[in-house]
Amino acid sequence: MNPLLEDWTTPFAMPPFDRIKEDHFKPAFEAALAEWKAEVEAVATDTAPPSFANTVEALERSGESLDKVASVFFNLSSSCSTEGLQAIEEEIAPELAKSHAEIFMDTRLFARVDAVGDDGLTDEQARVLKLYKESFVRAGARLDEAGRKRMSEVMQRLASLGAQFSKNLLADEKAFELVLETEADLEGLSGAEVSAMARAAEDRGHPGKWVVTASRSAVEPFLQSSKRRDLREAVWRGFVGRGADRPETATKDIAAETVRLRDERAKLLGFDNFAAFKLENQMAKTPEAVRGLLERVWTPAKAAAEADRARLQELIVEEGGNFEVQPWDWAYYAEILRQRDHDLDDAELKPYMQLENIIAASFDTASRLFGLSFAERDDIPRHHPDVRVWEVMRGDKHVGIFMGDYFVRPSKRSGAWMSTFRDQQAMDGEIRPIVINTCNFVQAKEGEPVMLTFEGARTLFHEFGHALHGLMSDVTYPRISGTSVARDFVELPSQLYEHWLMRPEVLGRYALHAETNEPMPQELLDRVIAAQNFNMGAATVEYLSSALVDIAMHTTDVGEDYDPQALEASVLEKIGMPAGLGMRHRSAQFGHVFAGDGYSSGYYSYMWSEVMDADAFGAFEDAGDIFDASTAERLSTAIYSAGGRQDPELAYLAFRGRAPEVEALLKRRGLLDAA
Repeated sequence: MNPLLEDWTTPFAMPPFDRIKEDHFKPAFEAALAEWKAEVEAVATDTAPPSFANTVEALERSGESLDKVASVFFNLSSSCSTEGLQAIEEEIAPELAKSHAEIFMDTRLFARVDAVGDDGLTDEQARVLKLYKESFVRAGARLDEAGRKRMSEVMQRLASLGAQFSKNLLADEKAFELVLETEADLEGLSGAEVSAMARAAEDRGHPGKWVVTASRSAVEPFLQSSKRRDLREAVWRGFVGRGADRPETATKDIAAETVRLRDERAKLLGFDNFAAFKLENQMAKTPEAVRGLLERVWTPAKAAAEADRARLQELIVEEGGNFEVQPWDWAYYAEILRQRDHDLDDAELKPYMQLENIIAASFDTASRLFGLSFAERDDIPRHHPDVRVWEVMRGDKHVGIFMGDYFVRPSKRSGAWMSTFRDQQAMDGEIRPIVINTCNFVQAKEGEPVMLTFEGARTLFHEFGHALHGLMSDVTYPRISGTSVARDFVELPSQLYEHWLMRPEVLGRYALHAETNEPMPQELLDRVIAAQNFNMGAATVEYLSSALVDIAMHTTDVGEDYDPQALEASVLEKIGMPAGLGMRHRSAQFGHVFAGDGYSSGYYSYMWSEVMDADAFGAFEDAGDIFDASTAERLSTAIYSAGGRQDPELAYLAFRGRAPEVEALLKRRGLLDAA
């Protein structure tokens, strides 16, 4: 028997990870795909008049086995990747895309779905019906036979390209290492950073030495702390060179073909460009609206970054340097200025940012807002020894399973994300979700506490906000479960949740010193809060430049000679990218955009959502209590539990009572005076 195709009798019907082997996946995909196609064929050939029950609900029930297999596979391929899993992904990704295209371009199915009226439907059913009709149209169901054939070919090729982009990027991240030979190479680094680098050296076969890897959680602290400018440059170049420096793993051609095919896809459907197609059903609606927001924030952010750059240059001259500030210098000298301006440095702050306590803080915040509790379980299967598992309850009711996979390893792609092994739904009885947060924090030596940077703590809260969006989902239909919402709305629950970390009501309870267990002194807490917008101009410019390049890539006319890296350079020149700053994600390693379709023409969504989250937290401030019960209840009902039950504009209005205001974002980022 193939365990992927069995009914899972494990606690909470968790995947039986201890029994699942790599060679189970290919036959499981084949069987599950065949089952899905047979289920859909039964809907397409049903002789009864189309109804919501026999058409839409039947489609919602189809593919259960495939969902199970795919959820396990893609979670493992992103966090426990092997050459075997990569080979399967390269083979199965286009097959999945082909099957999806065949189903959503099936004119028989579309005719049945299109014939279903919304008379007598609940609001939720009407929303699901609308989304199904929209999906068929956007997949190409109204195209002629030649158009449908070409669309299927395009979608298969795009799936293959996304898998190849991810494979190349992971290979580069594994390949890069800067081996430090002597203690002189460690000048400026904290004890925790040195310990982490020693552990990385052991893992990579360099005992007695120290290694900097291409993980952002290793690179950023090194750039901030190392006094060795030559080593900072080597680390920075290795990090931004992923996907560009090694011919055998270069992503340029993959990205170029991806953009060309996306453009063709959009034009097959009658759109001017891919961004216009992608944004049609998002909150932003048009590329012009996206540019309007990004450029509204770009002007004050650039002004703030230029002012900060001048201060950094003065500091370099003051220290006797005879060079212009470069991207590998910015974080180092900015940290010196932060210490001067706010009497604050990471060496003082980091002992208070213990991973265990930040996890507890995220749980306690959810408890105080939403009445949730978290009990760690050791009897539940997991896919890696580092993974931890909690049962989530509200009172005596089971809410779901939360998993945390927190530590960097070579088999895990970079970044941090939330995903699921099972989504919530209630079509045939209540099905509760299995949600996982995956991060890349640097693990400490055995017996030592894991300590985070403040940005690491913010990342944990951010991803846990996504997790709550999945865990608290309370809808009937899988199509609108959890995070199945517009891309420029999905970041609202996660970015909003970050606000609680910055509050003394949370930090005062959980920012405890790793050695003394004493709470963070009030004066230090005050300095942390005062410094939260330090260097915000640079951080905003790094993000905005990536978002502007993303939109430009998907609105520019493309031809056979299209070059995404040349376009990137052109955009940066046009917007006047401040000297000494780099993009958050260059096109060669822009996994958000090229490893899949999720954030293509959508990287702007973090800022679109931030307009809402900055404004939304104001509701708690207006109430005079960041845990105000009635405000939290509205937040739960309208946002965290609602999934995609209604248009996001209406969901936000249901919570806040009005549309969000951009000024709240500028105020939060400390850019209002520069606007």
